[in-house]
Amino acid sequence: MKVLIISDSHGLTNELLEVKERHKNDVDFMLHLGDSELPSHSEEMSGFSAVRGNCDFDSNYPNDMVILLNGAKVYLTHGHLYNVKMTLMNLKYRAEEVGAKIACFGHSHIAGAEMIEGVLFINPGSFRMPRMRAEKTYVILELVVNQVNVDFYDSKGNVVEELSTSLKI
Repeated sequence: MKVLIISDSHGLTNELLEVKERHKNDVDFMLHLGDSELPSHSEEMSGFSAVRGNCDFDSNYPNDMVILLNGAKVYLTHGHLYNVKMTLMNLKYRAEEVGAKIACFGHSHIAGAEMIEGVLFINPGSFRMPRMRAEKTYVILELVVNQVNVDFYDSKGNVVEELSTSLKI
């Protein structure tokens, strides 16, 4: 199972449509982790399961959600409610509360994936204003039995090898 994960697109429209078109036959689900700044009913956001970021004003987006992907419980949030710019501790506690093996978040605009005490944390970075690197990034997460492949892509659809990883879960 493959899942496209994007965050912090901050009003981009054509670029979101391009990413959706590029991967429409490759992924089973699409997730947006907030700060799209677009209405939930917009064409750009159709097909995305999305959470609300601190720059989203559409109250139709939930603050968080838990989904089951290929047997793995995944927690989705933007991250601003958990102070993720300072620490992942609050988000880790929340992931544990809901029994999630994977926690996906944005807000910091810093791309990365790391395993912390049995929970995989994924931040796809910002698709509009990345921090700590030049590339505007998103992720394709592939879940296979007891393993995940986290592949980061730049806005042109090229794999960003130095960020990508495979981990046991």
